[in-house]
Amino acid sequence: DYAFYSCKSLTSVVMPNSVTAIGNYAFYRCSGLTAITIPNSVTSIGDYAFEGTPWYNNQPDGLVYAGLVAYRYKGTMPNGTSISIQDGTKEIAGYCFYMCAGLTSVAIPNSVTSIGSAAFCNCSGLTSVIIPNSVTSIGFAAFAGCSELTSVTIPNTVTSISDRTFHNCNSLTSVTIPNSVTSIGESAFGWCYGLTSVTIPNSVTSIGIEAFVRCSGLTSIIIGNSVTSIDDNVFSFCSGLTSVIIPNSVTSIGMEAFNGCSGLTSISIPNSVISIGRKAFEECGGLTSVTIPHSVTSIGTEAFQDCDRLTDIYCLIQVPDQVTLGSYVFYNVPKQLCTLHVLDGSEELFGEADQWKDFINIVGDLVEPIDGDVNGDGKVNVTDVTALVNMILGVVEKDETVADLNGDGKVNVSDVTTLVNIILGVQ
Repeated sequence: DYAFYSCKSLTSVVMPNSVTAIGNYAFYRCSGLTAITIPNSVTSIGDYAFEGTPWYNNQPDGLVYAGLVAYRYKGTMPNGTSISIQDGTKEIAGYCFYMCAGLTSVAIPNSVTSIGSAAFCNCSGLTSVIIPNSVTSIGFAAFAGCSELTSVTIPNTVTSISDRTFHNCNSLTSVTIPNSVTSIGESAFGWCYGLTSVTIPNSVTSIGIEAFVRCSGLTSIIIGNSVTSIDDNVFSFCSGLTSVIIPNSVTSIGMEAFNGCSGLTSISIPNSVISIGRKAFEECGGLTSVTIPHSVTSIGTEAFQDCDRLTDIYCLIQVPDQVTLGSYVFYNVPKQLCTLHVLDGSEELFGEADQWKDFINIVGDLVEPIDGDVNGDGKVNVTDVTALVNMILGVVEKDETVADLNGDGKVNVSDVTTLVNIILGVQ
């Protein structure tokens, strides 16, 4: 990076075949540089490596190649332009088609392994793109602002969706995230308000801040069972979201994680969750019931503020004073109408505890759940296996709160295996 930055007296460069990469701004503003020999060994070129050089300025308008890299589209692109990137190209460099509003389609050959940062950023005319299986890396904001992009195929060679990759792609209606992906970056799909559904596979272990913020068209989401935390603002103002399955792998729900999700009617927080962040469910105006598990040790300030339609809170916390509460946790919750359901025998404790005591109706009608007690008889044995199989076969209605034993958001034969292991004491 910046290797020959602004070396104004430099007139020519010959690179040997040992060079494979040229860094960001490497020859930027080398105002005397007229001749460059770039071998085919070069498969990666950083951002703005040749801007401000006569060599670049003298290139004809159109797509400029350097080594085996599609470096930059030069000049004004006409509306309705289709680009076929030449075979053998290894990389589409960062900012290659930045602000090319006239680009409507692009053919990417199987030789390409990397798409750089902001490579197609603000290509507002691009409607679809097929990313070949040869691609292993997609950079920061690569397709951000592609407002007409309706579909995209992410190959199963990609392991990470970078920050802001599809930010503000508001015509995108669906996306399939392959099992190869282990992380989703900050605001990766933020403001994609045309997105209606998404499945986060079990391979994903982390979801960045604001990853799906303001995806107002999103109605359902399944979070894979490798995710350990739902970070700040991940689903903020997903106002169309009516259901979400939080797996048992999640231990924390971040600040404003579901803030403004006005379409949510109920939420069951799994027993794995220890902390609920500040304003995590603020302004969830459609929420009528919520389950708070016994594992929770802290609930942040204004966590359920303005959930003004709550009628039932099912709280499995044993001793309320052992839970750290922020200020105004239940501010503007209708405490005269909402029933606080607590464990049998703990009514008096809640009736004396700060904030909990504000609820008029505190009812001790809950029993602490036992992992594997599918039929609710207080025991875990072979009768629970029968009950679980009947749920899988549809003989009785599925109850995911007790039947989804492995926390993958599904009730199937893998839960039977988990249950058998619980009975045998293997887990």
